[in-house]
Order: sequence, then structure tokens, then C-alpha cells
Amino acid sequence: MTEQTQAPKLEIRIIPVTPLQQNTSMIWSSETMEGVFVDPGGEADRLMQAAEHFGVKIVAVWLTHGHLDHAGAATEIKQRTGCPIIGPHEDDQWLLDEIEAQGARYGITDGRNVKPDRYLNDGDTLQLAGETFGVAHCPGHTPGHVVIYHREGALAFVGDVLFRGSIGRTDFPRGNHQQLIDSITGKLWPLGDQMRFVPGHGPLSTFGQERQDNPFVADSVLGYGGAEKGDADEILQRLSKRYT
Repeated sequence: MTEQTQAPKLEIRIIPVTPLQQNTSMIWSSETMEGVFVDPGGEADRLMQAAEHFGVKIVAVWLTHGHLDHAGAATEIKQRTGCPIIGPHEDDQWLLDEIEAQGARYGITDGRNVKPDRYLNDGDTLQLAGETFGVAHCPGHTPGHVVIYHREGALAFVGDVLFRGSIGRTDFPRGNHQQLIDSITGKLWPLGDQMRFVPGHGPLSTFGQERQDNPFVADSVLGYGGAEKGDADEILQRLSKRYT
């Protein structure tokens, strides 16, 4: 699927990879044709073929966390393009060091261990073609998980923090359920109900939708009085011109 923003236009292609069908996002500027991969979990050949097909020069890899299906192809893409690997938070380096061992357990043999060129911290920013993306440290699924978001375009890349109708697993080593809930409610919800998100797996949704009916984090489940919607109709009408 393809999503678009306006002036300067950013285009997005979501490419599911690996047997786990992880959503790798390729974001690029149609003006400069420079782009990034968010969470290239595997199948580097397929990802680079997509970049070539759209004429995109990959200038960075952005990682939300260190699990194999999100970071497995990062090192190979760096070697092919010379681009830096940015993220996640340094608390996930132990996972990045175990990607090849993770792959052996899951029968995924093309993943390679990763050493980022830059770690990300809460409040950091990233740049692509003059557009600014924010960073929120959202531990719980993993200790070093980050969410990357484009506030103007109202789109977030949430990795395995949140899904349509579900939340990330916390039964993996160093997972923490309460931390995950706190990350969602304390870091994601303040970005606004209108924020659409690309999860690590499955379909897109909005934070507002999840606050309504997600059985794990809906306002009614957590005892909230409801989201502060503001002028939601006007916001959604504006966003419909950005993302179709």
C-alpha cells in the first residue's frame, strides 16, 4: 500500500518481509528521491529491488527495536548502500547482538547482527528531505523500543508496541507489561487521536480507534474518561488530503 503527504511530498511503501510478515516501511521524498527503510527485518534483495523500482536512494535505516524480524537486514542494507543505521535505544543492543542466534531458532538464516551508527533517545529528532520525525522511547515489548513519528503528517511507526486491536508481547526476555501500557498511554496517546500508525505486523489504525475498542488499552478498559478530541473533524478532514 502507498501513503502520501503534501509539499514536500513524502511517499511510503509498506513491504511485509520474513515468514513473520513484518511491515518494513520505505519512506522517500518525491522531490529528492532520498529515502529510508524503517525496520528492514529481512529479504534484503526484495527491499533493494523495491528501492530500485521506485528510483529511491536509501540514505538511512531506522530501527524501532532489536528483534530479528525488524532489524535482520539492516547490516546488509548498510553494506550495499553505505547508509547509517539509526536506532533503536541502546538498551536493545543485547538483542541486536543476538540476531543471528535468533534466526537459528526461527529458521531465518539471512539475518545479521547489528551495530547502530547512532542510538536514539526520547525526544530525539530525525530528518528526511527537510521533514522532521520525532522519537519516543517506549519500553515494554523490549527495553530499548522507540516509536518514530511524523507529527505534521500524523503518521507513526510503532514497531511492536501497538497493533490494531492488540498490544506487543511482553513474555519475551526483559519484557514488562506495565511498562508497555505506560508507554502507550504516556507516550503515544498524547500525540493525538488522529495519529495513524504502521504497526510491526498487520493493518494500520489510529490511536483514536485503539482508545475506543482495543481490549488492552481502550479508555473504557483503563478507566479513562475518554480522549481529548479537540476539533477532531477538522483534523481528520485535513489529514484526508495528506493520506489517501
